[in-house]
Amino acid sequence: MLTERQRLILTAIVDDYISSAEPVGSRSISKRGDVAFSPATIRNEMADLEELGYLEQPHTSAGRIPSQKGYRYYVDHLVRLDDLSPEEVKRLKTMFAEKITAMEQVVQHTSTVLAQLTNYTSIALGPEMFNTSLRHFQLLPLSEDTAVAIIVTSTGHVENKTVPIPPGVSAAELEKVVNILNAKLTGIPLIQLRAQLYTEVGQELKKYVSHAQEMIAMIENVMSGEEVHREVYLSGTTNMLTQPEFKDVDRIKTIWDLLEETPTLIKVVGESPTGIQVRIGQENSHEAIANCSLITATYTYDGQTLGTIGLLGPTRMEYAKVMNLMNQVSGQMALFMKRWSR
Repeated sequence: MLTERQRLILTAIVDDYISSAEPVGSRSISKRGDVAFSPATIRNEMADLEELGYLEQPHTSAGRIPSQKGYRYYVDHLVRLDDLSPEEVKRLKTMFAEKITAMEQVVQHTSTVLAQLTNYTSIALGPEMFNTSLRHFQLLPLSEDTAVAIIVTSTGHVENKTVPIPPGVSAAELEKVVNILNAKLTGIPLIQLRAQLYTEVGQELKKYVSHAQEMIAMIENVMSGEEVHREVYLSGTTNMLTQPEFKDVDRIKTIWDLLEETPTLIKVVGESPTGIQVRIGQENSHEAIANCSLITATYTYDGQTLGTIGLLGPTRMEYAKVMNLMNQVSGQMALFMKRWSR
């Protein structure tokens, strides 16, 4: 457990190193208005923090830099979430106020704006379901109490699922359900299917089919199980070159190689749990970004996680700014999708 003084000094070192990319010495820390300790006291605390594993000392410098453990402690316990600047707020509001006819446009645009606002590399994963629609739906009875549901999408993807038939529902009524769904839902984006079941389609089913509520629950289960593959949107891939950590050509090449390996990139970014997640250095699962930090945020609709937005940069990342920005963006994405899907 760090003392309050150690926490204050560690915060000052991380903040200074993030802004300068230069090892931080005790004298520069003592000149800060928020650190009222002598250089000698600060040196002693820095030595203790190094011994505890929170700081490292480059061989060529008398100053210290944060270790991975130091960054993790900073993110978990010390980071102060800053307010966005008026310009950043304006950019975000403008971005989500635009008229967008295809959902992929907002994902792409979000990726671009994040890269511009942070000068890091932005990675956005989004499902195709925004522009993929239902082509055909079928229910084929297998027995008195089971049927196979078949969904065919506009991309040609076919999904089969065995489902229980609600008691008392006849084959003739199953055919009515299929006819209603194909008449009302063909051409509707997959993202909107579940919502449609509780509006006009649901009313139609209740009008012509007995046990309609049970049938709606069964169909919702089928719709929510529909799987679609993801697209990857990259922006700011050359931003890495502006960071002093990536002047080494071999190091930057391994990162760019990863960015070009779409399946691997999806796995690296898409394995993030829900919410805002910060992975520092070797906490990342791929060795190409073992010297990077990856901050991700998921975006959801109707309780379902649809995609992930990530920012990749050096471990000397502006954590406070990025975490606050990602939190704002993920919230705005959720609101936008709610409006768009109506």
